[in-house]
Amino acid sequence: MAAFNIACEAPDSGPTPRPSGDRPIDLVHLAKQTGGDKNLEAEVLTIFAKQIRKAVHELPGLSGNAQVRLAHTIAGSAKGVGAFEVARTAEAIENKPGQARLLTAFTKAVVSVDSFIIGLNR
Repeated sequence: MAAFNIACEAPDSGPTPRPSGDRPIDLVHLAKQTGGDKNLEAEVLTIFAKQIRKAVHELPGLSGNAQVRLAHTIAGSAKGVGAFEVARTAEAIENKPGQARLLTAFTKAVVSVDSFIIGLNR
C-alpha cells in the first residue's frame, strides 16, 4: 500500500530543478520520495508503469470530463515518481482534453518512461 500511495502522491515541490538531468525519471526525486529504499522504488515504478500503459490505451477513448479526470490522476502519479514529462503532457491533456497532438505527446513521454523503467530492471 505504501508503494501505491507514493506513486499517487504529488511532490511538495515543482518539477524543477531536475537533479537527475534529462532522464525520463528523476531518480534523485524518487529516492527522496521512497527514503532511498531501492525495493520500494522498484515496486513504485512497476505500479506506475502499469498505470501509464493502461492510460495510453484508455485516454483516446474517453470523452471530456473522463479524460480530464484520468489525466489529472496520471499527472499526480507522475510527479510523485519524478516522471515530469509525463506529468507535463498529462496536465496539457487535463487542460485541453480531446486534442490528438497532446495524446501523441503523452504517448511519446510514456514510451520513454516505460523504456527507462525496463532498462532499470535489467
